[in-house]
Amino acid sequence: MSPRSPKSVSGTGTAEDLSLFREAVRDVKPLGRPAQVAEAPSRRPRAAARFTRADRLAVLEESLRDDVFDPALAGGEELVFHRAGIQTSELRKLRRGDYRVQGEIDLHGLTVAEAKQVLREFLAHALMRQWRCVRIIHGKGLRSGHRGPVLKAMVGAVLRKVGPVLAFVSARPVDGGTGAVYVLLSS
Repeated sequence: MSPRSPKSVSGTGTAEDLSLFREAVRDVKPLGRPAQVAEAPSRRPRAAARFTRADRLAVLEESLRDDVFDPALAGGEELVFHRAGIQTSELRKLRRGDYRVQGEIDLHGLTVAEAKQVLREFLAHALMRQWRCVRIIHGKGLRSGHRGPVLKAMVGAVLRKVGPVLAFVSARPVDGGTGAVYVLLSS
């Protein structure tokens, strides 16, 4: 064998290198097709539904309603709302729980449509009785999944539309925290 030139090491061999290579591999027979490795048939895992049909329908119905979605209601943030003319001292008293709660409703376990109807009836009842302050328990939405606290959002939207609602704030932690609101009504 002849010594290799630096040129042949780089892969661009000379004619002499090519003939030496062919001489070396002259008795080699091609293998043909590569051997198949026995593998289990690749089956895709069965697709698991992330949402039930009812969840998809509920999301669709909510998206078609005319309620305005407020991002502040979607998280665990405190709810605060007051109409023009309500003094900050009144809002502060409401937040501290200084008003006597004259009525309470718990919306846990209801669908949005059911909760909306029950809430409207409760507010009508409270206004008829001339209650000044009520507490609405809507929950924190921990089991609402990707939708966030849907009842909380609905309660905030309904209360903003009801004229006699002067203000509302999230309750003190002992009364439900961000899972409930105190509502100040006009008397």
